[in-house]
Amino acid sequence: METAPAVYKRDHSRFGARSGHKKERMKVVERYVLRRMLGIFLTTLVWVLAIVWTTQVLIRIDLVTSNGQSAWAFFQVAGLVLPAVIPIVIPFALGIAVALTLATMNSDSELVVLAAAGSPRSTIIRPAVVLGLVSCIAAFSIENFVEPHSRTQLRQTIAESRTQLLTSVIREGTFHRIDDGLSIQIAERLPGGQFRGIFVADDRQPGASLVYYAGTGEARQDGERQLLVMRDGVIQRKNAAGALSTIRYTSYAFDLSEFTSSTGPVTYSPKYRTLSYLAAPAADDPVYRNNPQSFRAEFHRRLTDWLYPLVFALIGVAVASDARSFREARFHPMITTMGFALVVRWAGFLVANEAGSSQAYVPAMYAVPLLAIGGLIVMIARSKPLEVPTAWAESILALVAGLHDWISSMRLVGWAKRLVGDSR
Repeated sequence: METAPAVYKRDHSRFGARSGHKKERMKVVERYVLRRMLGIFLTTLVWVLAIVWTTQVLIRIDLVTSNGQSAWAFFQVAGLVLPAVIPIVIPFALGIAVALTLATMNSDSELVVLAAAGSPRSTIIRPAVVLGLVSCIAAFSIENFVEPHSRTQLRQTIAESRTQLLTSVIREGTFHRIDDGLSIQIAERLPGGQFRGIFVADDRQPGASLVYYAGTGEARQDGERQLLVMRDGVIQRKNAAGALSTIRYTSYAFDLSEFTSSTGPVTYSPKYRTLSYLAAPAADDPVYRNNPQSFRAEFHRRLTDWLYPLVFALIGVAVASDARSFREARFHPMITTMGFALVVRWAGFLVANEAGSSQAYVPAMYAVPLLAIGGLIVMIARSKPLEVPTAWAESILALVAGLHDWISSMRLVGWAKRLVGDSR
């Protein structure tokens, strides 16, 4: 009778030790899964970001080629482009990371081993959710606190580079295209911001062509404006009918903003504004007065876009978290994940675009990510994999097979033509 408690205590201590070892083992597995997902996520993010960033930078390559700026100005602009690209790339990189990690673990039978060892599915689900939540916070922070300032700074940098064209960039004796239909030539640059032999051709106005000649000129600063003062010159205007008129002048002043593509007062679209400004725009904002709905749509977009990293992570889990053979799946899990992710993101872009003109689409901006998250959680909880419908999968595979056969036949035809040509 007295030995039973001792035995019970000893067994209880063993049970506690086993329970502690099991929890520790689960933590080790979760850290292992998280480390693999994080590594693939960062690698994918860097490469996808490099591709998208390169396309955006090439659009602005004229800052160096046309405006004569230094390489440092180009890299400064390239760096300011990044905050606008990162929030778009993060969800896709995360979806690829989750799907590829789980697919690799499945092909290596690691998911089967974990299931046989009694590990719950939360062991592989929790790392994906944690990484998704961290990515959501990062996307929200970048999009609402970093991107508006970087957009504004980018616009100012480009404007300054164009404003400095006459004072520091344009070389003597060469034509320089400032904008579409606007070119300038300076024969000689003198000390103190003086110019000699100024020629300006302006074809920006439809049906009219203006040519400015000036013997001398100089650049002046008038408050916040930079002016080009031209002296002893002629203005020639040619209309659509070919009639030519000439005006002589002793002094003619230009605001240098006329030599850039951005004329008139500086206005900022909703994408340049902070979240606090979008919540309460200034009543005298000309852009807001012209289209107040665009500010409301941008405000709600900022409050919903940050949810998509979690959506993409859950899609990857729903597609690839089950331990099964790839023979049961018609497509690779990463392809399936990206397919469903593109559909969801396309729906988000569609309703956000329509919300810019109609308030009725604003609730749909919240419905798309929230319904996706709710539906994916239900599927994951019920252990129901997310798959392409059988009929759709067979149609897609038949289309791909037909396309492959057509390409192969065209390749054979090309080879046959080359053989006939060589024989001749």
